[in-house]
Amino acid sequence: MPGHDSADGKVELCGVRVDALTMPQVVARVGEAVRTRQPLAISVVNAAKLVHMRSDALLRESVESGDLVLADGMSLVWLSRLKGRPLPERVAGIDLMFELFRLAHRERLRVYFLGAGADTLSRVIEVVRRDYPNMVIAGFRDGYFCDDQEEQVADDVRSAAADVLLVAMSSPKKEYFMRRWGDSLRVPLCHGVGGSFDVLAGKTRRAPRWMQRFGLEWFYRLAQEPRRLWKRYLITNLKFAFLASADVARSWWGPGRAQRRAIPRNAR
Repeated sequence: MPGHDSADGKVELCGVRVDALTMPQVVARVGEAVRTRQPLAISVVNAAKLVHMRSDALLRESVESGDLVLADGMSLVWLSRLKGRPLPERVAGIDLMFELFRLAHRERLRVYFLGAGADTLSRVIEVVRRDYPNMVIAGFRDGYFCDDQEEQVADDVRSAAADVLLVAMSSPKKEYFMRRWGDSLRVPLCHGVGGSFDVLAGKTRRAPRWMQRFGLEWFYRLAQEPRRLWKRYLITNLKFAFLASADVARSWWGPGRAQRRAIPRNAR
């Protein structure tokens, strides 16, 4: 039934199957993928992306094609708890990026940086070289390219022989790119990090830890750019609240309710 862990360790949230993994477990999977050169594509989903996936079939397909689908937002963790099958923790894309930096520094991995503007990307490379000197910069390219340049960008990534590809482009562009070209890039790990390069470069600030814990990062961003973001967040959050409420209702009062009640508490 919806909300129950499946045999493959996933939790279904509003029709999207999310991996129930901790950050150390994800990093361990990454390390294994790099050692064995077996491709591992990571997708992250938050409330906004979950809403957009309802009307964008290609975005949904791109996200669900990831080998790991991780809960990037606290709202999904709370939803999983309301459904009675809690995810162990939030695995935010930006936090995973920093874990990958530390892994790359320890293992001297090759990392390719794709996305953001040229100035931001230049600053990112400076910070990475300063803070993670053992990491090998396999290559970098800004995210401002048109569709007919995608093949050339993919060729550049492929020729760099990277261990890790970080894609810092907005949704759904990054998901489309990784869906189209991921299998041909010959990179063990592909991870979409959205606007994380802006934070790393100091262009934008991340919410304080207490706001992250309470799922208020969206409010922090809204406070920084109210005119541009208020309508987007208002509509998206209302849609997510509706979807989440319906999902919880199906979980507790749907056809699987009797099955849920029959499961002993110590077996849940």
